[in-house]
Amino acid sequence: MPFVFLLLPLLLLLSACAGAPPRPAPVSSPAIPPARPDLAAPGDPLARARNTITARDLLTGIEKLASDEFEGRAPGTHGEAVTVDWLKARFKAVGLLPAGEGGSWTQIVPMVAYTSQPQLTLSIKGKPHVLAPQRDFVAWSPAPLSEVAVDNSDVVFVGYGVIAPEYGWNDYKGMDLRGKTLLMLINDPQVPDRNRPDRLDPAMFKGAAMTYYGRWTYKYEMAARLGAAAVLIVHDTSLAAYPWSVVVNSWGQENYILQSATANSDYPLVPGWIEGSQARTVLAAAGYDLDALRAQAVRSDFRPVSLPIRARFRIQNHWREVRSANVIGRIAGSDPALRHEAVVYTAHWDHFGRDEHRNGDPVYHGAIDNASGVSGMLQIAQAMAQARPAPRRSIVFIATTAEERNQLGARWYVRHPVVPLARTVADINIDGLNPLGRSSGVDVVGYGANTLEDTLLDAALGQGREVFPEARPDSGMAYRSDQIEFARVGVPTLFVTANLRLRGHNLAYAREHSEDYARHAYHTPLDVVRDDWDLSGAVEDLQLLLDVGYRTANRDEPPQWKPGAEFHRP
Repeated sequence: MPFVFLLLPLLLLLSACAGAPPRPAPVSSPAIPPARPDLAAPGDPLARARNTITARDLLTGIEKLASDEFEGRAPGTHGEAVTVDWLKARFKAVGLLPAGEGGSWTQIVPMVAYTSQPQLTLSIKGKPHVLAPQRDFVAWSPAPLSEVAVDNSDVVFVGYGVIAPEYGWNDYKGMDLRGKTLLMLINDPQVPDRNRPDRLDPAMFKGAAMTYYGRWTYKYEMAARLGAAAVLIVHDTSLAAYPWSVVVNSWGQENYILQSATANSDYPLVPGWIEGSQARTVLAAAGYDLDALRAQAVRSDFRPVSLPIRARFRIQNHWREVRSANVIGRIAGSDPALRHEAVVYTAHWDHFGRDEHRNGDPVYHGAIDNASGVSGMLQIAQAMAQARPAPRRSIVFIATTAEERNQLGARWYVRHPVVPLARTVADINIDGLNPLGRSSGVDVVGYGANTLEDTLLDAALGQGREVFPEARPDSGMAYRSDQIEFARVGVPTLFVTANLRLRGHNLAYAREHSEDYARHAYHTPLDVVRDDWDLSGAVEDLQLLLDVGYRTANRDEPPQWKPGAEFHRP
């Protein structure tokens, strides 16, 4: 699931100020010189194009996509049909060429949508304990069955569920886990620094940052590989970086997988989550203390703990096939030697649709997440189409589907790219925009990964702004939006968020708005356009990303991963 461009990072930083280590200093001097003389200020080829990005036009697009007419933009619904038709018309209107299948605007993404109604009974020391779906646990099954059953499955606590040879770490220790239900913790192993126990060991799992081992997708993939029948991840708001309501709203409704002729290897038969206080209650009834188990799990000599608990799952599944779509347009490159290469911009159009069982407004409007990002990408596309000279490399714009469903649209695209991945030099991802006004800098998610950051720094200095590492690298934002699918196949990526330092506002202003959004609006029907928005900062950020894409398209040398980066391929 994604995190919005500004508001949740602000809340995460604010909530961690008391105990978190200090952030690295901003980068304030160019790492590399400007690439080409024609990008210098006197002959700026983007001067006119840049000024076409306006708050008024940005807001118009957001209001349209977030309106009731678009029905929450869920894949495979009438809301998708309305969204895709509107996007095709807008892509054409801003000056793009169709780049989908057969000269069309779309790339079909074949998926299966399924709604799971789960039941879970735990036998704790022989006594039944029934858990309430959505309140106590969330579970589903991607198996192509109308009824899924797991009976009498031994429950095993497996720590963080990680096998990481480079860190000398194996939470499973070779235990046979076939048919069992795994109880595991979210995030990476929180290994304390021996010299400073209040901080994490920087030599283990990137210290305060999150690695892919901490991502829930990895944990389910590993459990499936080991033959486990089911998984329950213990939810913890501080380590997951989102509240329990996000788990319920994200997985407690209709879910999606890509259609495939082979068995699904991304999930065990029953993946799921258990609410943190409920996990504590269950473990206490079994004679265990959750905090004591956490303390054991941060040691490399941890061994799985067989609990006196057995699990019984019953899941009713309702299935339907979905032919969703990525919407793709392009600007043809002007250089005969480079036009077959491409810089890609991505922004997901999808959200959570409608929920008629809710009281009040049933529409998940997704104004920030991610009507703002799509409207912003359209602004960049319109500006890029007016750049003179035109970019040397081609520019591809993709409005992806099913990002909220584990980046399925982006995953399908990288398996079926319109420009071969070997000639795709960068992905610039936009997932939510800043509605709180101008800031003095930008934060880079997954900072230190590749040379796109150096290009960003050049462009930011031209705005009189700074570049910072992200506020909370432990939140795992680097794995929660479409850019991760490009990174995993070797394409350098850039994903930025606005910095905390808002111009003209104090910290209390940021606190009030970010807390309100995170607690009440994120992944709920309350993510709507607000009268108090100030999109001047969003405009500045879009102009910055326009500059980065244009410069990247014009450089002789494409961006490179930096040595030691997670997705660097020597």
